[in-house]
Amino acid sequence: MSKLEDVIKAFTGDFNCAQSIFGSYCIKYGLDKDTALKVATGFGGGMGRSQRTCGAVTGSYMVLGLKYGMGEKINIDAKDKTYQYINEFSNRFKKQFGSLICKELLGCDINTDEGKEYYDQNNFFENKCFQYVKKAAKILDELLE
Repeated sequence: MSKLEDVIKAFTGDFNCAQSIFGSYCIKYGLDKDTALKVATGFGGGMGRSQRTCGAVTGSYMVLGLKYGMGEKINIDAKDKTYQYINEFSNRFKKQFGSLICKELLGCDINTDEGKEYYDQNNFFENKCFQYVKKAAKILDELLE
């Protein structure tokens, strides 16, 4: 199964956007899946449903950090490389969708009854969020090559 298929299976299951991305790539970069899913839980819905940075984006940032990031051993080049990949990812995602912010991407406030109803009536899970998660995984695959 490809990483994209893993991501889609996770997202159409019980996992949020950030968990679907981070949990699908973590093992390849040395982190067990259960820990990755726990870490990513709070990033769903734009960070705890606060609708800030999209969870598909933050999940991708965490994957890029796992592959390219700086650990306990100080390595400024690794940190700089990670920042470059984060910026490249952000630019590609924003070019495709116009924003990195969940609330702007959805065009509604999912923390209100009206916003939840609008989200559900317009099938935004499939029509929007699913597309963001798929595109994030595709961009990520290109940056991880």
